[in-house]
Amino acid sequence: MKVNLIDTVPCQNTLGEGIQWNKEDGCFWWTDIHSAKLYRYHLETKNLTHWALPEKLACFAFAKNDSRIMAAFASGFAWLDVDTGAIEWVAKPETIAGNRSNDGRCDRQGRFWMGTVVDEKKSPDQYASLYCLQKDGGVSKHLSGLGISNALCWSPDSRKMYHADSPSQILHSYDFDAQTGSISNPQVFAKTEDGVEPDGACVDAAGFVWNAQWGASRVVRYAPDGTKDFVLSMPVSQATCVAFGGEKLNLLAVTSARIGLDDEALKQQPHAGNVFIFETDVQGLEESRFG
Repeated sequence: MKVNLIDTVPCQNTLGEGIQWNKEDGCFWWTDIHSAKLYRYHLETKNLTHWALPEKLACFAFAKNDSRIMAAFASGFAWLDVDTGAIEWVAKPETIAGNRSNDGRCDRQGRFWMGTVVDEKKSPDQYASLYCLQKDGGVSKHLSGLGISNALCWSPDSRKMYHADSPSQILHSYDFDAQTGSISNPQVFAKTEDGVEPDGACVDAAGFVWNAQWGASRVVRYAPDGTKDFVLSMPVSQATCVAFGGEKLNLLAVTSARIGLDDEALKQQPHAGNVFIFETDVQGLEESRFG
């Protein structure tokens, strides 16, 4: 496999996450969760823009018939108008103190899924969950008992959903009913080693799963049967999320984080928190939109 680093975006995010490609403007978009900022990087001009937000933005989705972004802020789902800063709340499904929204994306049928994270443990029986926002604004819960919901993505034919509870160090696959949005039959898809947690993921056109792995300085490509197909070494220990983009959907963008790294670690990883763009000989899939 050919994978070459062609660009490093010097954003130095505290916790870069949720990256995705927007073909409408030729930009990669992502969030720095802990800095409560939304980022946009224009691939051709290398112009980097960011917006300060009133609340941590965990993940987001572009919409089919709306210029606004469907955002999963720390406390729930809302429409965000980037131009005006206006926010229209849709739903706040997680009411547990100490929890916040985390990783998420749209399935291929236009539903927006978001998992939560136990950000501050306040009780021994406190757990995170996985929610789905329907096109009509209704919210359903699909998983509970989680620590850090992550790695949401779907197979090209929508028959499988992938998801990880990061502290468990296990990526699961589920049978997915595209018509109803229900999941069933959880299976262990892949496991990571001690000290390595599966983070954000995406699926390429061939159905292989790309997973950023926190604490391992790598992104791993898994075959549809869960075997390890390719390992992309990263110059940072905390890779957080991956997405394909570019005109040919052959550019792999990887976000990263500086959070938790001491001065010595930052000396060893001067690019921690930056976004890395690799040219590959693999084709990705267009990101699904809400609605």
